[in-house]
Amino acid sequence: MAMSLVPALDLRPPVQDAPVIAVAPHNLEAEQALLGVLLYDNSAYERLTDSLQGRHFYEPFHQRLFQSIETHIRKGQLAEPILLADEFKRDPAFEELGGIRYLADLVDRAPPAANVGDYARAVFDLALRRDLIRIGGEIASAAHGHGDEKRPARDQIEAAEQQLYTLAESGTASSGFVSFGDALRGAVEMTAEAFQRDGGMSGLASDLIDLDQKIGGLHPSDLIVLAGRPSMGKTALATNIAFNVAKKYAWEPQPDGSRKTVNGGVVAFYSLEMSAEQLALRMLADASGVSGDKLRKGEIDASEFGRVRDAAMELQEAPLYIDATGGISIAKLTARARRLKRQVGLDLIVVDYLQLVTGSDLGSNASRVQEVSQITMGLKALAKELACPVIALSQLSRQVESRDDKRPQLSDLRESGSIEQDADMVWFVFRESYYVGRAEPREGTPEHLTWQEEMDKLQGLAEVIIAKQRHGPIGTVRLSFNSDTTRFGNLSRDHYFHQMRSGDDE
Repeated sequence: MAMSLVPALDLRPPVQDAPVIAVAPHNLEAEQALLGVLLYDNSAYERLTDSLQGRHFYEPFHQRLFQSIETHIRKGQLAEPILLADEFKRDPAFEELGGIRYLADLVDRAPPAANVGDYARAVFDLALRRDLIRIGGEIASAAHGHGDEKRPARDQIEAAEQQLYTLAESGTASSGFVSFGDALRGAVEMTAEAFQRDGGMSGLASDLIDLDQKIGGLHPSDLIVLAGRPSMGKTALATNIAFNVAKKYAWEPQPDGSRKTVNGGVVAFYSLEMSAEQLALRMLADASGVSGDKLRKGEIDASEFGRVRDAAMELQEAPLYIDATGGISIAKLTARARRLKRQVGLDLIVVDYLQLVTGSDLGSNASRVQEVSQITMGLKALAKELACPVIALSQLSRQVESRDDKRPQLSDLRESGSIEQDADMVWFVFRESYYVGRAEPREGTPEHLTWQEEMDKLQGLAEVIIAKQRHGPIGTVRLSFNSDTTRFGNLSRDHYFHQMRSGDDE
């Protein structure tokens, strides 16, 4: 196929009356062939990938024509020259090209419908090339220092990487406005997936059944803040969810060669507090059911070692990627997430924890509140850009300890109101047994007996308080918690299981 490209360098003396004009890469013949096939056989549209859109055509009229054909076909209407001619009768470009005669010529010269995919790939590829040329020019201009604002080189690299990532993912350098029809189509697809999926969830399942029922799963583009005081189990809950999502990962190939996640997902875990080995040890304890303390000390027997070995084999297959860089900046965190998405895919991001992330280039006079605001805004923007949920852990202020009721509130979120403002959901992890256990009376007293009864009731119980949710109700979900393996579980099901086991023993 012919393709208009920049002419090769000519070493002969230039001809003054014939200047060389560089033209952006395009192929009008391929565009005409593709449109002709669609007008001749509307069913050929089903062979096109969703990545091809009207904006990828070079000729502006071809853009409008493709969009009109697409609209007719999606509505179940016939898209053919006579019907479309009436729609474009006031379009100057349509009359200039020849009116209905032009549409008829497209149909007359249409190649076999079997080749429609080849023409679509050619049109799409040339559109990407044009965007690459434009982005390259912008990068060169910024590097030369042109423009109103001279940004540091690292900032320019981040901006360039973001543009290239967006281009690779969506086929356009910037999303801009989305028509209501496209947004509505996405909403219907999400509802259809929730209807077809067991449990009726539109988001990722955490495998904590009562929690999933309350929130409908982890939704793409959501920022979830998981907060709590130290030793409440924030990291344990985040680790449990990350492992549950990763171990169920399943995908199916798409016509364009990409992978579509059909269950579970690829997880990126930014562990700013613990090393990758410490985090892996926690997951190993969770998966094997062997106490993490025993694993650290090596105090395990042969049967426990066998469970650990089997769990390790299961874990190593899970697509869970750990970044243990301490004090990582929000810009680097974002860039690495984009890279992982591009290389292997990405369905869930966990950041442990928010206060250990640093801001980028705020100046020496910036306050910590401004820095945290930049970080939460960056995480929310990342969730939207990559269309995957982000769980960000957060510390709570000490004012919780001064109250009689130690259950956290939104006002306890530390350092910035932007955490509450930017988050789509805010969860608090609370274990009352932690506080009751530290108020033990002297042994042998009546108070100690009362205390022991209360501890027996609270042992192994945890609460996840959903203090904010944009998509649904707030409330409290009760879970089981095993402090030896730092594992959260489904309280009602675990309780039922133990009842069944005890009934069998009898």
